[in-house]
Amino acid sequence: MSDDQALTGPGTQTRRTLLTGVGAVGAAVVLAACGSEDDGSGSGAPTSGGPAVPSTGDAGGGDRQNAQSLATTADIPVGGGKVLAAEGVVITQPTAGQFKGFSPICTHQNCPVTNVDGGTINCTCHNSKFSIEDGSVKAGPATKPLPPKDIKVTGDQISLA
Repeated sequence: MSDDQALTGPGTQTRRTLLTGVGAVGAAVVLAACGSEDDGSGSGAPTSGGPAVPSTGDAGGGDRQNAQSLATTADIPVGGGKVLAAEGVVITQPTAGQFKGFSPICTHQNCPVTNVDGGTINCTCHNSKFSIEDGSVKAGPATKPLPPKDIKVTGDQISLA
């Protein structure tokens, strides 16, 4: 007799049958609690999860553009840049007020680039270097440029386009 078929008592239920029954009861309790529209007042009206959301404007109550901002223009040095790996972009500022976006993945062997320094975007896996102006290869072993990423600048906020 396997463990799943072991008798659990005089009712001769298997462990699997017992656990299935317990799981079904638990699921029914959760569904009943989530599916109820009764707020306790007897009116049957749905309850509110919070304040009313206006039908116009930003439902979050804030500036949605700034909520998606990756960086401010002040965060990106002139002649340099910043690797935002988690956001999937490298932002550079080759000349004052000119911002560029590139993929943060080296075209040599798909290592993430690690920094922007000395006018280049640098991959420390194999020392490839890419131009902060157009992503072109400045030093190999990479032979292909970093793909561009569309970014936009609104005021002092930089976001993906």
